[in-house]
Amino acid sequence: MNAVPRTVVIVGGVAGGMSAAARLRRLDESANIIVFERGPEVSYANCGLPYYVGGVIEERESLLLQTPASLYSRFRLDVRVRHDVVEIDPAGKTIEVVDLESGTRSVQHYDHLVLATGARPRRDEPTSDVATRSLRTVADADAIDAALSRTGLPVVVVGGGYTGLEAVENLVARGAKVTLVQRGSQLLSPLDEEMAGPIAAEVSAHGVDVRLGVEVVSARSGAVQLSDGSSVAAEFIVDASGVVPEVALAEGAGLRIGSTGGIWVDDSCRTSAPHVFAVGDGVEKNELIGGEAALITMAGLANRHGRMVADLIAGREETARPAIGTGIVQVFGLAAAKVGWSEKQLRAAGREFYTVHVHPGSHAGYYPGAEVLSLKLLADPTSDQILGAQAVGRDGVDKRIDVTATAMQAGMTAAALAHLELAYAPQFGSAKDAVNILGYVAENTRTATTPTMQWHELAAAQKAGVGLIDVRSPAEFDAGSIPGAVNVPLDELRDRLDELPSGALVVHCQVGLRGHVATRLLLQHGRAVQNLDGGYRTWRDAALTN
Repeated sequence: MNAVPRTVVIVGGVAGGMSAAARLRRLDESANIIVFERGPEVSYANCGLPYYVGGVIEERESLLLQTPASLYSRFRLDVRVRHDVVEIDPAGKTIEVVDLESGTRSVQHYDHLVLATGARPRRDEPTSDVATRSLRTVADADAIDAALSRTGLPVVVVGGGYTGLEAVENLVARGAKVTLVQRGSQLLSPLDEEMAGPIAAEVSAHGVDVRLGVEVVSARSGAVQLSDGSSVAAEFIVDASGVVPEVALAEGAGLRIGSTGGIWVDDSCRTSAPHVFAVGDGVEKNELIGGEAALITMAGLANRHGRMVADLIAGREETARPAIGTGIVQVFGLAAAKVGWSEKQLRAAGREFYTVHVHPGSHAGYYPGAEVLSLKLLADPTSDQILGAQAVGRDGVDKRIDVTATAMQAGMTAAALAHLELAYAPQFGSAKDAVNILGYVAENTRTATTPTMQWHELAAAQKAGVGLIDVRSPAEFDAGSIPGAVNVPLDELRDRLDELPSGALVVHCQVGLRGHVATRLLLQHGRAVQNLDGGYRTWRDAALTN
C-alpha cells in the first residue's frame, strides 16, 4: 500500500520559502507542497529593486523570477498569492488562511509547516502627509519609479544603511535632489567610523545633502523637520530606517520568540512547536563570534536555511553553521564590505582584540587601473582567531572580504592569511595579495615585532608628550599632515637620528609600510616607538566622519 503523500505548507515566498519549496520537490516528487504568499509576487529579486528604480535594470519583468504558473509547470508547486495566513494551530497541525481577493477563509492541514514570514519595515518615523515608501517590494519600487517622473524631485532618504545607500545612488541617477538623514553619527553603521568616512565623502561628492546625528521629527506640506531644528524640502520619503522581524503569526501560535525579537529556532531551524520550522529575516541566527542569537538579514542565509529545512523534512540530517554576517554594498562606484564583528561590537562586549589597517592596491601597481583598498582586520590576541574584517574601495573589495569570510568559516588564524595561495596575474592582484598583507601585518602586530598605535589613540599620546614623526616625502607632508608631526623622510632617518625628539615616539607614513620600516629601524637603535596603524590615510579617513 502506498504511503499517503505528506503535506508541507510554506508561509511566505521569496528567498527562504521558495528555496525550501523547490529543494523539497527535487527530493520528494510525491509531497503536496503549498505556498501561501500575502503579497502579489511569490518570487522576485528584492535586492534588485533599487536598481530598477535607478534604471540599471530596465525591464520590470526582470525582477519577477518566477510566477505561480511557472512554479507549477516546473515543480508542481501549489502557490497561492494574495493569501494571508492569519492563525496557526500547532496542536491540530492546521492553519487558517484568508483569500485577500475574495475575503473567504479556509483551514489547511499540514504535516510540516515552514514559516518564511520575513521582516517588516520598522516604521518608527512620525506620521506624515508626504508620500512615503520603503523599498522592499515590487509595489514599493513601482511607486517610487512613478514619483520620479519629474526631474529634480526633492526626496529624503531616511537611513544610511545598505538599502538607504543603494536608494540614494539610484535616486540621484534619476535626477532627484536627495537628502540622506541618518540617526547615528556615521553612515553604514556595521562598519567602524574610520572605514565609513570615505563612504560619507563619496555620497556628499555626488551632491547628496548628508545629515548625520539627526532624526525626522515631522513631515508636512513638502518639507521634513529634523531634530536639530532644520528643515529640508521633501515631496517623497524613502524609509530605509531598518526592519524588524515579522513574528505576529508565530507569537499568536505560542511559538517561542527569542531575546532579539526574532523567532527562536534551534540549529536545524526547528521552532518550539513540533513540525514547525522557520527561516529567513524573521528568525534568530546563531552567530559565530559571540556564540549567541543575532538578527542577520541576509538573502544568502535565507536561501541556505530554506534548502536545509527541505533536507530535514525529506529525512536528511542537517544543521546550520553559525552565521558571520558577510555583507557588501556599492554606492557611486565605491564598495564597502564587512564580515564578523566590528571594533564597536567587540568593545561593547568587552572582548580582547587587536587591530590591523592596510591600504594595498587592488592589483599590481604597475598595471593600469589599480585602486587603493582600505582593509581592516580584527583578531583575538591570544588565539589569533579572526573576529571581523572590513573593506572599502573601488575594485577588489568583494574578493578580499569573501576570502577572509572563507578563512573565518574554516577556523584559520589571522596570521595564516599570509600563507593563502591566491590567484595572481597583474591585472587581478599582486604577488603579495591584499589578504596576504593582512596576514603579514597581523603577525607583526600580534607578536609586537612592530608595536602599533591606533588612530583614535594618537591625540591622547600627543597630549602626553609622545613625539610624532612623519616619514613620508616632503611633498606628501605638504599635501596634508597630522597636526604636531615632524617630517623626517624614511630615507634620511638613519642620518638624522640625533634630530628626533627625546622620549617615546610614534612614526607614520601614508599607509603603514614605511612606518613599519621606520619602527623596526628605531627599535634597533634603542628607541621606544610605535607605528601608527594604517598611517595617515586611516587617520584622515576617520576625520571624514567628524
